[in-house]
Amino acid sequence: MPNTRRLDREIEQTTRKLEAVRQREMWPLNGRERRAVLAGLASGARKVVRGKSPARAERQLETAWGVAESRLSGEITALETERQRVLNEAATAKAAKKSSSWW
Repeated sequence: MPNTRRLDREIEQTTRKLEAVRQREMWPLNGRERRAVLAGLASGARKVVRGKSPARAERQLETAWGVAESRLSGEITALETERQRVLNEAATAKAAKKSSSWW
């Protein structure tokens, strides 16, 4: 059985981060994403205070959250692909070992 514990743990952590981003929590965001979200919030607040529509700021905010979701989804996909590669390698090695030790 190949050791996929590290990959499993990373997949689990990244899945938790993705869930947190979907709940609009700030902690999983990287620096660029955090700045974009805060800029959108500040811009929207400024518009509201001035009595204008915050629609553009809301779009900016949604885009920032969407970028974070995309990044984390991509990370999960990459980790799952790597995990599958490790499993396939181990299965191939096991099959080769079995077939070579028949005699």
